[in-house]
Amino acid sequence: MNRWKAFCAILVVLAGTLFLTDREPKSTSLWDVYDQSLKHAKYVDLTHTINPSIPVWHGFGPSKFLPTVDPATNRPYTYEKDGFEATHYDLSTDQLGTQLDPPAHWNPYYPAIDELPPTYTIRPLVVIPIQDKVAEDPGYQMSVDDIRNWEKRNGKIPEGSVVFIRSDWSKQWPNPELATRTQFPGVKLDALKFLHLERKILFHGHEALDTDTTPTLEGEAWLLKNGYTQGEGVANLDKVPEKGALVAIGFPKLQGGTGGYARYIAICPPDWKYGVSVGELPEAPMKSFARPLHWDEKAGTRIR
Repeated sequence: MNRWKAFCAILVVLAGTLFLTDREPKSTSLWDVYDQSLKHAKYVDLTHTINPSIPVWHGFGPSKFLPTVDPATNRPYTYEKDGFEATHYDLSTDQLGTQLDPPAHWNPYYPAIDELPPTYTIRPLVVIPIQDKVAEDPGYQMSVDDIRNWEKRNGKIPEGSVVFIRSDWSKQWPNPELATRTQFPGVKLDALKFLHLERKILFHGHEALDTDTTPTLEGEAWLLKNGYTQGEGVANLDKVPEKGALVAIGFPKLQGGTGGYARYIAICPPDWKYGVSVGELPEAPMKSFARPLHWDEKAGTRIR
């Protein structure tokens, strides 16, 4: 009798499902997802602009931007003469600005930047704030307690999410002195292990250019030597909600790259107070500026 009741209950559920499917078909089109949600979302850029003067570890040295030259004449291409211009980038490292570190940065047996899967594209975004503690202690390192306090307010961190740690360290960017400081906000090793082994996140990101302040960078070593990635140099986390947003992840596919120049965009709810929505700014065609882009010798790059 109990089995019969269970079987009848299953039939009722299936019949109801068929009825709803027949009368009110549920769309699974990603175009509908875009039209109904993503189109109206607020987009916030979490990325620093790369130029020759941004902070970088002294062991990598400075980078240099130059106009691209015509190899036949050894003269730069110009709008007036050639109808276009291009830029030559002398980049000292793939560890510049806002980054995505693949595990091959520390372990050659794990993927390089071009070997990361295409599923590194869009994920739930968690932002854990530690900026108040950093204001009192510039070298504060995020702990498991900080993670648990976030979960008390917001619920369990979603599996496969990206966790960015807000310290407000990036508010001083692009002061070159940032790269010389031995005290900066970071993450304790046990917190990294908790996020990956207990919550099974995709990766974490921080605002500083290193993971922690230990002599051996133990957190970064554990992550990369064990096949995990991480984000560094993240910006504008004060303009993103703690929960409920997504993050879009972009990076160049450089063969064998042991680091990656990353572009992170937070996709926030439509009623969020920061960011822009689709259609708020000219996109196609783009707007025309009052001043032309031109090469500036002092800046070492093009400016307006």
